[in-house]
Amino acid sequence: MNKILLFFFLAFVNFAFSQTTKTYLFIGSYTNNKPDNGIYIYEFNSSTGDLNKVSNGENLTNPSYLTISPKGNYLYACTDTKMPNEGSVSAFKFDSISGSLIFINKQPSGGENPVYLTTSKNNEFVINANYTSGSVSVFPTNPDGSLNPFNQLIQFEGSSINTRRQEKSHIHAAVFSPDFKYLFFPDLGADKIRMFEFNASEKQPLKAIEKLDLISVPGSGPRHFTFHPNSPFAYCTEELSGMVSAYQVENGKLDSMQRIFSYSKLQEDYNSADIHISPDGQFLYASNRWDNENTLAIFSIDQNNGLLKLIGHQHTFGDNPRNFVIDPSGNFLLVANQVSNNIVVFKRDLKTGLLTKTATEITIKTPTCLQMRTYGL
Repeated sequence: MNKILLFFFLAFVNFAFSQTTKTYLFIGSYTNNKPDNGIYIYEFNSSTGDLNKVSNGENLTNPSYLTISPKGNYLYACTDTKMPNEGSVSAFKFDSISGSLIFINKQPSGGENPVYLTTSKNNEFVINANYTSGSVSVFPTNPDGSLNPFNQLIQFEGSSINTRRQEKSHIHAAVFSPDFKYLFFPDLGADKIRMFEFNASEKQPLKAIEKLDLISVPGSGPRHFTFHPNSPFAYCTEELSGMVSAYQVENGKLDSMQRIFSYSKLQEDYNSADIHISPDGQFLYASNRWDNENTLAIFSIDQNNGLLKLIGHQHTFGDNPRNFVIDPSGNFLLVANQVSNNIVVFKRDLKTGLLTKTATEITIKTPTCLQMRTYGL
């Protein structure tokens, strides 16, 4: 009898939650270097994993990476990416009731191939990473979400042992510490994670602390970076080595704890991509690309010391899983397979961390970025 009552209680809670919130999936993509929709917005059912398209962007060129403002009312995109000339950063207003996206303005990115954006705690600044140019640009925002021209541009120098991929600095991410006091920039080209102090009260808020730069293993190619949600640990995918590195974090300083192999088998070359931790902090996922791999590595996280243990691999049912996202409820994981043009929804086992493919799969041309947010109605 008690089990029956519990079942109906949980069903009621899920129903009530679904009636008072909406969860959206935001998709960025390449548009074959010409204006197109580029950004796609779907409503996500966090009970069933179903997706329903509600809107899209218009007249956008290669909006390859997206980020959502802290309150969720603005969306920012790296645009004109992977083009022969300087890229741009674009601002949009998002209406969570209708699901509509309205273009506000855009600014030059300060370099070629912008690939990653993040926002400060109160959306005072948008920080952009230019991969090809190896630079970072900082954009002050206005109260209406629009972008001012960048007022800080930091050019990096450096190289490493892979002469084909590491001929110069290539900044691949810009990640705030949980307290927003520091910013970390993985530099694939120089084999470094560069560390900066951040002060939102300053006109130029970034200050380099070079003595705290993390020097990674030569040829590793640091790419994406994430923090544990409730413990002083951080993790980085190394694109060129197929490894995940784990770090202890204290006052902006990274201390290496572990490097663990992410692929399911040894290869001549590696192409690791994205990394995320489940909302409860129990599991870490990392995406592995190449024709004979295309998997998500699944790791458990020791809650005492932050060390990783590989517990399995899940094929992504597509080619080149460049980006993925865990929905805010933690019940589902969605993967963007860039080359096979599909986004696949997996159900997460909250106890084991393992993934099961659902029946939900959508076709999007060249998807490169997934972001999700739940809105109260």
